[in-house]
Amino acid sequence: MADSRFVGQNIFGTQSSSRSKTRYPPWRYVVSLLVVLVAVLYALPNLFPPDYAIQIQTDNKTNSAGQPFNIGSGFIEQVVDHVENNDIDVKTPELLDDQGALIRFNSEIDRDGAKLLLEKWLNPEGQDRQFVIALNLADTTPNWLQRVGGRPMTLGLDLAGGIHFVLQVDMDSAIRNQMKDESEKVLDRLRAARIRYLSRQDIVTGQYITIEFADTDVRDLAMSTLSEHYGLPDFELTKTQTAENPALQLSITSSRLREMEDLAIDQNLEGIRNRVDELNVSEPLVQRLGRNRIVVDLPGVQDSGEAKRILDKFATLEFRLAAKPNDRPSEIEQFPYRGRMQEIQKEIIVEGKNVINARPGRDEHGLPQVNFTLDRPGGDRMHDVTKDNVNHSMAILFIEQKPVVSSRIVDGERVESTRIVEDRRLISVANINSALSYNSRITGLSTREAKELSILLRAGALAAPMYFVEERTVGASLGEENIQRGFTAVVIGFLLVLAFMLIYYKVFGFVANVALTLNLIIVIAVMSSIGATLTLPGIAGMVLTVGMAVDANVLIFSRIREELKVSKPWAAIPAGYDRAFRTILDANLTTLFVALILLFIGSGPIAGFAVTLSIGIVTSMFTAIFVSRGIVHLIYGRPNVEKVWI
Repeated sequence: MADSRFVGQNIFGTQSSSRSKTRYPPWRYVVSLLVVLVAVLYALPNLFPPDYAIQIQTDNKTNSAGQPFNIGSGFIEQVVDHVENNDIDVKTPELLDDQGALIRFNSEIDRDGAKLLLEKWLNPEGQDRQFVIALNLADTTPNWLQRVGGRPMTLGLDLAGGIHFVLQVDMDSAIRNQMKDESEKVLDRLRAARIRYLSRQDIVTGQYITIEFADTDVRDLAMSTLSEHYGLPDFELTKTQTAENPALQLSITSSRLREMEDLAIDQNLEGIRNRVDELNVSEPLVQRLGRNRIVVDLPGVQDSGEAKRILDKFATLEFRLAAKPNDRPSEIEQFPYRGRMQEIQKEIIVEGKNVINARPGRDEHGLPQVNFTLDRPGGDRMHDVTKDNVNHSMAILFIEQKPVVSSRIVDGERVESTRIVEDRRLISVANINSALSYNSRITGLSTREAKELSILLRAGALAAPMYFVEERTVGASLGEENIQRGFTAVVIGFLLVLAFMLIYYKVFGFVANVALTLNLIIVIAVMSSIGATLTLPGIAGMVLTVGMAVDANVLIFSRIREELKVSKPWAAIPAGYDRAFRTILDANLTTLFVALILLFIGSGPIAGFAVTLSIGIVTSMFTAIFVSRGIVHLIYGRPNVEKVWI
């Protein structure tokens, strides 16, 4: 007690070392001001709501000369005229850097109507899809903010919606492909046992493999050989008779069939998740729906056109040698390439499944390329083939399976059906300058093609083709009215906290309110800068952050009140902050550890809550201890202050 009075007398008399210790360093004011200014700058984009828009991209369309079709200003004018002629107002059209088009509309109704109209006009029924027409939310952030990296905070599906896809897995193709692989193994076993069978073009029919033989004795020998490897519970091997010859039929049991379907779905789920990860979409949802469908939710997505192009592609690569003069006609295939026909060998060197990494880049001339790495079997095979074919050409065949929708009238009703059409085209024919191995590159691509191809190669092959059966913009899962009520409750709660702090703690309550408001601004700025998605659980985390920030201020102010009973204001205020700091630090650190655990092991709503809470804990400590202390020192830091309002 005596020491406190002695220090107080010194401070109001001459300059002392005690007074100098209590002075708030100017650099802290500078840091606080810079943080606040930067936070306000990066929180500003959230004041500019996005426009409803449609994004149009070509889907590998070519012109009459076989060159890629580029969307230009003339094409955009035709699109706008077609839409406006059907009584739909267009806000603004614009040409994108990647040769796409973005058409902005005044309302969601206009946008959805224009999409249906353009789908029928640009992608006629019964033809291969020519354009990707995707729903979009176009950013309206001013250019000067975008130049400094400002962007609005994305909202989750439960708040502002997003893009919802339902994809149908072509399970028949998956089963057929697996049965073809199994048929090759069956024939290999027969050849190894020197058992002759009758060659047929295709021995796979649905879930059955049928192999014909010259007579019943050979069939019985084959039956004995294959029964050692094929039987229950996976396969059933039976004797049968075709129209001409005795045969064996290998069929899949129902349990094995279900297992194959599950494996195909699981592989497709993994492939889709990898592709979504490449798109940098925050908190996506990829899950199975029923036996053969996959649901993909992309909350707060800003470029659904790119997402649809990537998710919709079932594609792989085949690396082959260009045909040689002495190759037999049965050993080569022809494909169009840059205005001419290119002959390549049917034998495959390596496939896309051998690619373990791929990245877009630039060659020595600054042109786009894809740098890729092969696994060990693929690299060894590539080296063995190319070392004997230096100065010969190697071709890369891109194989894509596209859905084609057709319709017919059945009993007076239009029934739509989807079939998968395989599109095979050469994307590169390059000279082999030296023996290749694990690392190589693909040239002759556009910038967009290089980016998409690298994503497809990194994401991995899918087990079965897929096609979209549903695409829509999802509204708030709790309903717009409930969301509005939720925001209203947050605002009312925040205002009540501000009012309580102002009435109970007076001037210090005003300081706490300023710090609390700045805390929310900083949280929003940080989430906007890092691309975090705000969900309804995230709002709960933000509300909890407000409570923790208030709690920190209450601890500080209560401690200051205790110190004022025995000290002057100049000593009580810094003592209150210093002695409350340890308690605040311990409480926030334990909560932060829990939030980080939730962030790393949780997913979906849990992760959304943890992200907001983690950011809020750090920012609340900064504003409650750093910013508010600076403001208090501005008000009560003078040596002649005798009374404080707290």
